[in-house]
Amino acid sequence: MWSGPRNLSTAMMYSFAARGDTRVVDEPFYAAYLAATGVDHPMRAEVLASQAQDPAAVANSLISPVSEPIFYQKHMTHHMLSSWSGRWMDHVTHVFLIRHPARVIASYARKREAPVLDDLGFEQQARIFDQVGGGIVIDSADIRANPAGMLQLLCHALGIPWTPNMLNWPAGGHAADGVWAAHWYNAVHASTGFDGAEGPLPQLTGRYAELADAAMPRYQALAAHKIT
Repeated sequence: MWSGPRNLSTAMMYSFAARGDTRVVDEPFYAAYLAATGVDHPMRAEVLASQAQDPAAVANSLISPVSEPIFYQKHMTHHMLSSWSGRWMDHVTHVFLIRHPARVIASYARKREAPVLDDLGFEQQARIFDQVGGGIVIDSADIRANPAGMLQLLCHALGIPWTPNMLNWPAGGHAADGVWAAHWYNAVHASTGFDGAEGPLPQLTGRYAELADAAMPRYQALAAHKIT
């Protein structure tokens, strides 16, 4: 599952974990990304200490056998650097979780000030979509508006059985959460299911509005392929 930050990605990980037949992994390339780029993120030292920093080792772990029938991998698109080998991607099914840039930026800015386009994953998501020859695209707004219906469509597209267990999960987080959950996951930790349909788009001004305008073409290009 490829998304940028603040795209409903953690709730989707919890949804799949609640199936009972699925192993989940939370942003496995995060430490490798921080180590390679030197980017300063909240809890940087803790993230670096918590995960493997060698992207090849991480990739190998993602295509190694697991005991569960389904292996759900939550990936941030900006964590996958274009200079790294993508050969492991030939062995997995790709889903692209998208969200309107205005909503992403408004949410992200509340957790980390002054984001730039590279922080939000839109450019990288489009690159990965092209790199792997496309995939399943699903919009977070559609999921929130109709969780059962959209998750049934997604399961059908993936060729896996639908279960209503995907609609709810225990409050308080999941054992697979990355160490960074303490900073980023407060809202989803308080949840036991998907929030309702989103309201009007946030009104952005200044640099944030410019950032949304820059991201829109990539969002719209993938949105043209979304399941409905």
